[in-house]
Amino acid sequence: MTVNKTLSSFFKHLQDDQYSKDKDAPALIGEMDSSGSVNAHSLIHLTERVRARAVFQSQQSQFVTWQFETEYRGSDFTAAVTVANPDILRESVILVAHFLQSVSSGLVLGGELVYHRGRAEEGGILTLAGQYSRPNWVATLNAGKGGAHASYYHRANKQETTASFGYRMELPEANMVFRGMVNSRCIIGGVLEKRLTPLPATLIMGAFVNHRGDKLQVGLGVNVG
Repeated sequence: MTVNKTLSSFFKHLQDDQYSKDKDAPALIGEMDSSGSVNAHSLIHLTERVRARAVFQSQQSQFVTWQFETEYRGSDFTAAVTVANPDILRESVILVAHFLQSVSSGLVLGGELVYHRGRAEEGGILTLAGQYSRPNWVATLNAGKGGAHASYYHRANKQETTASFGYRMELPEANMVFRGMVNSRCIIGGVLEKRLTPLPATLIMGAFVNHRGDKLQVGLGVNVG
């Protein structure tokens, strides 16, 4: 089961709260394969600032994921709650709540709480996140029970390059995997995955910088399962 939650878009929306008319239209997307498995999700904008999303996944005739999310975007903050696989009979549920606040024109602070309850186990993970950006550089910090991750990106001068490579580093003792890449379009990125034992969840943190396009994408997500 996967909880589809990422924070990368929220940093962008905190800086630009202009919503296009296309985003206000309800959306329903689904697909079915030859075995009868279904993957579908819907997105509805209840108001200009409130949207709801639902995700359903099944394997043949059995549901494997049903997830509901509500998000509110204020003028300088974003708050969202996600409920995944609620099961009254098995007394199990996964809750993900996060909040991001724009403190100043360059500083964004927030946190994310993941709570898992089942018959055999119960627990929660709190992660705090922050980003400080200036015209030529961006610094981010994520810290929680599973560890901390800090990053710094500085906009380099535009230059041509033909280098393209990727690398992967595993730290089994820390339950961590890091992947990095750079391509010929001057895009540099990295993804860090941290297994949050004993919970059945993985914390995912990533960032991609396009030096030519002067764009930065920073993400924080949780993969449950």
